[in-house]
Amino acid sequence: MESSSSGTNSSAIQTSSRSEENLMEQRKRKRMLSNRESARRSRMKKQKLLDDLTAQVNQLKKENSEIVTSVSITTQHYLAVEAENSVLRAQLDELSHRLESLNDIIGFLENTNGVCPNPLTCPESDDFLVNQMNMNMFHMMNQPLMASSDALLY
Repeated sequence: MESSSSGTNSSAIQTSSRSEENLMEQRKRKRMLSNRESARRSRMKKQKLLDDLTAQVNQLKKENSEIVTSVSITTQHYLAVEAENSVLRAQLDELSHRLESLNDIIGFLENTNGVCPNPLTCPESDDFLVNQMNMNMFHMMNQPLMASSDALLY
């Protein structure tokens, strides 16, 4: 009886051993599948992140291009306004000079009242002096205003 009992024990141990091996094999396969699935999810997550970053780069490039265009247009407007401003400054200087000259003439006429203060330096006729000043004013008033942005560079 002992021999049949030891044969049954040996068979039970082998069955138990195979059962444990099968269980370990199933666990190993399950772990492998789990790892593969985890790696797949990780790759998908990485790809999605890469796609999102690529889209963001493209959007930022587009915005940058729009900003560069806007800056270029603004710079062109600025340069045009600067050129116009230079012309206007030159015109202001010319008109200020003309006004100063006219004010000097008016002051001279008001101070002399048509009478020559020093007969040695005055012309023979008061009409000559008035005619000469009228001629000078006529020529000054008929001169065109000439101004350009280049004039300010000298």
